[in-house]
Amino acid sequence: MAEMPGHARVVIIGGGVVGVSALYHLARAGWTDCVLLEKNELTAGSTWHAAGNVPTFSTSWSIMNMQRYSTELYRGLGDAVDYPLNYHVTGSIRLAHSDERMQEFARARGMGLHQGMNLEILSPDEIKAKYPFIETHDLKGALYDPADGDIDPAQLTQALAKGARDMGATILRFCPATGVSREGDEWIVHTEKGDIRCEIVVNAAGYYAQRVGEWFKPYGGRTVPMMVMAHQYLIFDEVPEVRDWSAQAGHKLPLLRDVDVSYYLRQEKTGFNLGPYERPCQAHWADPSDPMPEDFSFQLYPDALDRLSVQIESAMERVPVLAEAGLAKVINGPIPYAPDGNPLIGPMPGVPNAFEACVFTFGIAQGGGAGKVLAEWITEGATEWDMWSCDPRRFTDYTDHDYCVQKGMEVYGHEYAMHFPWHRWPAAPDRKVSPVHDRVKALGGQMGAYAGWERANWFAHPGDDTSEAATHTWNRTGPWEARIREECEAVRDSVGVLDLPGFSRFRLTGAGAADWLLGKIAGGLPKPGRLTLAYFPDARGRIVTEMSVACHGEDDFTLITAATAQWHDYEWLARDLGPGLSLVDRSREASTLIVTGPEARALMEAVGTEADLQLPWLSHQKGVVAGRDCWLARVSFAGELGWEVHAENDAIPVIYDAILKHHAKPFGMWALNSLRIEKGYRAWKGDLSTDYSLLQGGLERFIRFDKPQDFPGKQALLAEKQAGVAKRFVTLTVDAGAADAPYMSTIWHDGTVVGETTSGAWGYRCGKSIALAMLRADLHAPGTELEIDIYGDRRACIVQPDAPLWDPSNARLRA
Repeated sequence: MAEMPGHARVVIIGGGVVGVSALYHLARAGWTDCVLLEKNELTAGSTWHAAGNVPTFSTSWSIMNMQRYSTELYRGLGDAVDYPLNYHVTGSIRLAHSDERMQEFARARGMGLHQGMNLEILSPDEIKAKYPFIETHDLKGALYDPADGDIDPAQLTQALAKGARDMGATILRFCPATGVSREGDEWIVHTEKGDIRCEIVVNAAGYYAQRVGEWFKPYGGRTVPMMVMAHQYLIFDEVPEVRDWSAQAGHKLPLLRDVDVSYYLRQEKTGFNLGPYERPCQAHWADPSDPMPEDFSFQLYPDALDRLSVQIESAMERVPVLAEAGLAKVINGPIPYAPDGNPLIGPMPGVPNAFEACVFTFGIAQGGGAGKVLAEWITEGATEWDMWSCDPRRFTDYTDHDYCVQKGMEVYGHEYAMHFPWHRWPAAPDRKVSPVHDRVKALGGQMGAYAGWERANWFAHPGDDTSEAATHTWNRTGPWEARIREECEAVRDSVGVLDLPGFSRFRLTGAGAADWLLGKIAGGLPKPGRLTLAYFPDARGRIVTEMSVACHGEDDFTLITAATAQWHDYEWLARDLGPGLSLVDRSREASTLIVTGPEARALMEAVGTEADLQLPWLSHQKGVVAGRDCWLARVSFAGELGWEVHAENDAIPVIYDAILKHHAKPFGMWALNSLRIEKGYRAWKGDLSTDYSLLQGGLERFIRFDKPQDFPGKQALLAEKQAGVAKRFVTLTVDAGAADAPYMSTIWHDGTVVGETTSGAWGYRCGKSIALAMLRADLHAPGTELEIDIYGDRRACIVQPDAPLWDPSNARLRA
């Protein structure tokens, strides 16, 4: 047993596969003065009862990267640390019952090819050749991943632990943490065996992460957004046919996933392991009648096979030899779920020098990659891949207990569901609503949730199909298409109004605020009464965030950013705020209406606007609209003459009603997306992310290398400029078919992947399908002909000049 140290650089709380992987990767990065605390034995939580599947499949670029890394790490881990590992790389077959599922697989295949993975699309006959016991009569095809497989979770964890110990890291078993406190810049982690002082704490406590998270509330923390599901899988006895086939073939059957029925089926020795994701499903420890025990180490829930009949019967029909096997064992254990099913990896919101690596639904598959990502966060302050999909700050103040339980059950019950671009998952709506939410819905608004804020995606007419089933398509066509066209045409030809609650607003004031801000952004600052876009790079010159900066006077600024960026961007600003500066989050105090279109000025005059409506584009001013005080910004993300009308919440209904009475057409977020893509305007965490540098993002006009203030990434950007930029941001027009290019569609040239799309949509003003993309720099010249793989359909596209497709001179904006 290792001795209790009095001090460490990092203390990790939790000894499952993720916590141990984080320790291993920290040690591998040279941070060996690190300690992991486990209340029981390693793997005592979800790790010990995990099935151990190791897929790479995901439709998230970052999660696919993380899972791919895990498979690569695990293949060589046993030899690297001299510890035996049962890792069976069997390949997997993911079945498709529909054309839509095949389209999803084709997209994932393209992403995998871009990451160097050899994913394949199989026909029904090819499925049968790889899996002779399967019935394929009703299948469209499958996705085959040769790198998929399964691993022994306990062996994996112990191998990572051995590697970490051999490099000098410390693991203390049977040493539960009991709390934390803070003195100066140090954390004190309290345990039953004494205290450990450290610089950094990591919450890797698995399904106990919320309980551990409560310790950090006095230091700026929040309740960890999570819940716990009961997940069952069934172990079946030997099947002679499987035993004989496996002996002759010299390997196991591929892992089978019937994603449309929602189960996996894996060869387990010479029998089977069947893992269903059922509906209805069971949340645990979700109400006072079912309290979380103080210690659930190496324990399980009672069997509940009555919930699994659909999946069991379907699996036996799909693989008839399964019906011959006897049921040997049922495993029913706790699995933590975040509201979107992705883990929490990264800085703990609001808390200095604290991180999270918890709430892993697929901890075995993601554990290796998670350890790498967390170690990079801690040791380098940034990650190789943009990890917003897992960043704890993606959830803000709307994730109460009820929300987490509802969304967790929804995600679990649709574990393998397709995430269509037009579909809204219905559980737990209306967490944050605008002051005119009821009016918007009464007008036909079909709502979507944006960081908890309800916004209209489109406006339905009476008789339009607004059912959930109608949204189950990747294609452009649907009841929304004609309405989006009408909304875009109204903005083009007359005037539209968009209710846009949720902008993140920060007020920065104090002597030296301008100089401090110039040290954070790559470009310059506007003069009083003006506003500009500002880009915040990291030390590598990559795009951390974009904010609109409005100058009210010397050292007095409002910074506006996306709703979903609220906690992320506030923390980026506040973490080293200069002395004497004040940063106030005013996101909840006001809301916004977008009034835009060639008749916007006439409408603003008609509703009674006391302001100078002749002030130029990129100006701002205080004013009065319909008798209510407001702040007017002369900008439009739609690319037309327009204003953002910012007003206190109680003023918004009066202003909105007045605008509607003067015949502005309500439009939604999907129309806005089409309009902004026609202008080449970037969206955060799609077109703008830390996967790309400012130069790659086509943002050089927002960089001032000659300003006296240094800024993060300046030297990296200068070096990149001198060496030559490897990728270039481009606009493509696409000879699209039924669907427009989704995020991370692969771009091809001469049989090679040469780039990826960052967003795409139909441009209703231009009458074309448009994609924004990152492309190999030697191919970015206008007129270059390429191809985009859109859900498996290779479509021609052409690189456009470096200017907006719509109104390239911005004459309409400046009108």
